[in-house]
Amino acid sequence: MSSAGGALWGAFDETWRRHAANEFLHLPATVHGQVATWSYSSAREAIDRITRRLEDAGVQAGHRIGLALDNRPEFFLYFLALNRIGASVVPVNAAMSREELSYVLSHADVAAVLADERHLESLRAALPAQVALWAESGRQAAAAFLGKPMAAASEAALLYTSGTTGRPKGCILTQEYFEQLGRLYLGIGGYCSFRPGVERLITPLPVTHMNALGCSLMAMLLSGGCLIQLDRFHPSSWWRSLRLSRATCFHYLGVMPAMLLRAPASAEDDLSGTLRFGFGAGVDPRHHAAFERRFGVPLIEAWAMTETGAGAWITASEEPRHVGERCFGRAPAGLQWRVVRDQGTDAACGEPGELWVRRAGENPRAGFFGGYYKDQAGTDAAWREGWFHSGDIVRVDAQGSFFFVDRLKNVIRRSGENIAAVEVESVLLQHPAVQACAITAVADEVRGEEVFAVVVLQAAARPAAATARELQAHCLDALSYFKAPGYFSFVPELPQTASQKLARGQVKQLAAECLDGGQAIDLRGAKKRPFSQRSS
Repeated sequence: MSSAGGALWGAFDETWRRHAANEFLHLPATVHGQVATWSYSSAREAIDRITRRLEDAGVQAGHRIGLALDNRPEFFLYFLALNRIGASVVPVNAAMSREELSYVLSHADVAAVLADERHLESLRAALPAQVALWAESGRQAAAAFLGKPMAAASEAALLYTSGTTGRPKGCILTQEYFEQLGRLYLGIGGYCSFRPGVERLITPLPVTHMNALGCSLMAMLLSGGCLIQLDRFHPSSWWRSLRLSRATCFHYLGVMPAMLLRAPASAEDDLSGTLRFGFGAGVDPRHHAAFERRFGVPLIEAWAMTETGAGAWITASEEPRHVGERCFGRAPAGLQWRVVRDQGTDAACGEPGELWVRRAGENPRAGFFGGYYKDQAGTDAAWREGWFHSGDIVRVDAQGSFFFVDRLKNVIRRSGENIAAVEVESVLLQHPAVQACAITAVADEVRGEEVFAVVVLQAAARPAAATARELQAHCLDALSYFKAPGYFSFVPELPQTASQKLARGQVKQLAAECLDGGQAIDLRGAKKRPFSQRSS
């Protein structure tokens, strides 16, 4: 059985020696009706068993293994076991459409996929012929020919994130990436100070995203704390989950405070005696102060990307936090940054521009992702002129505080999911009734943003609600449910620039006007999470 393994396994092994009796993973009773807990000692025993099974099945160093295990604590046991062997993981969102799954699993060169039994049928239909599919329950063949290992020794995970070209991009995340991510989070200080062996961090965020996969896992693993991984965010049982699990801090997305504030006030609202902080991004300015007043817990806003990792991470963990102003803190030592106008010149103090970042010193990419897999051109474009181009529009005040303004990239962020407009547009254009279309974001009180489709129909098609429902159903067949448009508006033509390009700024304004004027067809109620993805 492997003993050396990767850096993540080494970090776990070291913590196990110091905190064997501490709880490492916990599932509160509110999720599935019964408590599940792994101490560092029992987790070590489980990882030993998993490692033997994986090695018996033919997994070697350098293999990439897809993990379609949903938001379950067991995901992290498999992650660590694979890291121990020297294999890389590809977190798989089983809610993706067959086409999306097929693209990711083929592009990633996975040797095998480990899946929850509920997802075996859909994954089998999407998998390339040569890829093994195993049930996480253990009912797989004793061994399989898994093909040539494709991952470098430095790679710990290949994480897919939406890009502006429509297809997800595979971000190479190294062993160093994860280690630095955890150590940076533990060292932020201020409101986000961690007590070794004491903290219990609860999160409903997807294990297919950098936040849960890297930030929360590594912070707890490196400090001897406990990670409480929920299947998803349940507003009605959120505070009860925190109480039962004895959480001391939590991770959030902007959609969560909005939902929690809508619930009736309760005597159980105030957890300020035990709950120390919430950490996240995107809280609506209207909700930030109201949440802190009602629940007695500071919401600490931060900025980072999968690509930037610990290389460029800014956190409002100290005052002034500028609550309710979309402030995400001041640049830490070692981070170089520019705020750049469209013309490529530096913006003046307080003037909006795109945020460019890099590390100071000899290696400007230290702590960042290792690049986009099979996309050197995309990697080079992201690092134009020696700076990482974030695609986010920000402004910086005279005291150095950063404020989020807008997103340069045409990506819609709905309930924490990044949705590439081009991807949705390409699906809509496959429908015979559509002549042209544009996808944009509109504000949503609960989900942050919603997908809005502005459509030019073919002459024979009728601009009616029935047509909109047909187009949405077409998208739901081809895309994950959250990517389908929630609103439709039919127009005679799309706004264009003088060079005959789509004027996306005007499209966004048009969508907002249609929404405000009651001219949009609202189909948000038809966007439903697949049954297999709902909590039991």
